[in-house]
Amino acid sequence: MTSELGRRIARRIAATGPMSIADFMAEALGHPTLGYYRRAMPLGTAGDFTTAPEISQMFGELLGAWLAERWQAIGRPAPVRLVELGPGRGTLMADALRATRGVAGFHDALDLHLVEVNAPLRVLQESALAAYTPTWHEALDAVPRGPLLLVANEFFDALPVRQFERTPQGWHERMVGLTPNGEHLVFALAPGPSPFARLLPETVRGGDLPAGTVAEVSVAAVDLAGRIAERLVKDGGWALIIDYGRDTSGTGATLQALRSHRSVDPLDRPGETDLTAHVDFATLAQAACTTGARVFGPTGQGTFLRRLGIERRAEILKARATPTQRSAIDAALLRLIDRDQMGTLFRVLAMGDDRSAAPAGFSDDT
Repeated sequence: MTSELGRRIARRIAATGPMSIADFMAEALGHPTLGYYRRAMPLGTAGDFTTAPEISQMFGELLGAWLAERWQAIGRPAPVRLVELGPGRGTLMADALRATRGVAGFHDALDLHLVEVNAPLRVLQESALAAYTPTWHEALDAVPRGPLLLVANEFFDALPVRQFERTPQGWHERMVGLTPNGEHLVFALAPGPSPFARLLPETVRGGDLPAGTVAEVSVAAVDLAGRIAERLVKDGGWALIIDYGRDTSGTGATLQALRSHRSVDPLDRPGETDLTAHVDFATLAQAACTTGARVFGPTGQGTFLRRLGIERRAEILKARATPTQRSAIDAALLRLIDRDQMGTLFRVLAMGDDRSAAPAGFSDDT
């Protein structure tokens, strides 16, 4: 069984030939009318995945405190562009703003911008954040220039990736093609070495790797990280990127698909399935450093949240909670920080200008 978008992709491949995995992801997630992120309600138990802000208010509260401190560190500019990439239901930002109401001058300085392409989610965001009069955009480039505070939680993992496979002749790109009968999408290897393999990190591309080794790169992620960093250097500010991934560039195929919280074939029912890949934080950090931005991390989400005081926050919440609520707080805390759950797999990277003090959460001294 396929989807309407799957049939359209199949017709395109039949007419023009196999497409890159990056092009397939871009189409499956971002097609103007049939793309997954254009129309689906992906979050929550009825959706396909659950993010940290939906697990506990503590996550957004601590990120709010981090952002407020960064605003103070850059000289309390007014206005300051507060931006979230992929805000989901608006839960993270609502918790962050509720937690920072007591920071003198902070809310008066905020100019809230949400980068979101999903119309149903925009409705929920408007309900959650109406008091802060947000402005919505399709892309970061539409956000006005000026001092910037940005947060991106589980956003970079949905940006398209290219995949390459090492052969005796060089790196060949993995493509999406059709079965001989033209009825099903399949992964296939391009017949010759790809000029796009130069996009792989040199540490991977230049390694002595055996045939069959697969490597990924997200050009879109590297480009976006660089553009964020360029704005921070020029206009001042800080950004926080939180996602699952790895600290150093490596090999292996990480493209995965989720539907109803279960793993499925990435090529099954495009437009109805969430597609993600692990974030290569080393390439994001390098892109930021190239602009002159300062970079901190990546560090584990569990370590970062502990350094921000999540365990103390949990105790405060439990002090006025029922026994059932206390159990729920403990379970949420464990899920967010335990090394066997989100604590290690999820990484946190900060980037900022070269004019303000180092941020909290990235060493025992900050």
